[in-house]
Amino acid sequence: MTSKTRIGIGIVGTGMAAKPHALALGDLADRVEVRGAYARSAERRNAFAATYGFPVAESAEELAADPNVDALLLITPPNARRELVSLFANAGKHVLCEKPLERTTESAQAIVRTCGDAGVKLGVVFQHRFRAASQKLAAMLSSGDLGAIRVVRADVPWWRDQTYYDESGRGTYARDGGGVLISQAIHTLDLMLSLTGPVASVQALCATTPFHRMEAEDFAAGAMMFENGAVGVLHASTASFPGDAESLTFECDHASVLVKSGVLTLRWRDGRTESHGEEAGTGGGADPMAFPYEWHKSLIADFADAIADDRPPRVTGADALHVHRLITALETSSREGRRVDLSGAQT
Repeated sequence: MTSKTRIGIGIVGTGMAAKPHALALGDLADRVEVRGAYARSAERRNAFAATYGFPVAESAEELAADPNVDALLLITPPNARRELVSLFANAGKHVLCEKPLERTTESAQAIVRTCGDAGVKLGVVFQHRFRAASQKLAAMLSSGDLGAIRVVRADVPWWRDQTYYDESGRGTYARDGGGVLISQAIHTLDLMLSLTGPVASVQALCATTPFHRMEAEDFAAGAMMFENGAVGVLHASTASFPGDAESLTFECDHASVLVKSGVLTLRWRDGRTESHGEEAGTGGGADPMAFPYEWHKSLIADFADAIADDRPPRVTGADALHVHRLITALETSSREGRRVDLSGAQT
């Protein structure tokens, strides 16, 4: 932590994804003061506040008008984001938003513009970047120790049973913006892009398997050409019983690199093997929340410091647009049965 200033935060959204945030905020109580938690359901917001010892807010407008609220932590479903971002940003509040920013790239861009026009910071919850293994790999790639990345494999072999998709709106375009790509694989794809740089083109197939009754895809596969010349493949599914941890594999000049379950494994071309990080759950099986909250804690702490120190957070809204554009390209490629070029779409 680089600053001792305490940040006031308001929470909007108290569903399943709120638990790791609440636990992280409890640990960060000396740095972040929760000024209120709001959900449309009075029963849900009261239960959430009682569980974690937070005050209850009776409306989003109440939080936006509170002069002691510096930032919004937005944990609603994607279809409830734009109006809330506009309300808080125009009140001068910074915004930390759960992934995805919105359901479509165009709506995500609108959120980025809203915060930019209001002069407030916009952070996005891509906590996988804050894993020790991810940060170690980023440093090694930056230093040149591994040489260039030549081949990439992104694998998200997750499982969700039908009860997961029986929740109203889940797996629909109207509420979530899609299926496995935007709801689950987005974390792995964001981490991949943070390490590889932009994708130049994709060719993909998306489908809904007989395992699920849902509108959007529960399976996606694709080939990727990166702007740095690397080639890659993607497999993402919530139809892979019983579910396994997502992984990224990079074939580099000097080593083969695997990131899985919070562990970085390097197999050097000279025969050495080394590992970094500690194994942890990732939510790839029947329990979507079976992962530690420490990554959320590091991300929220960084966002609080970004406000106190007046700097960008480590994961900005502009950063998030890269993965939104990639997902849109994958979906377009599958729908239209063609290769999709992303060149020029990354700015």
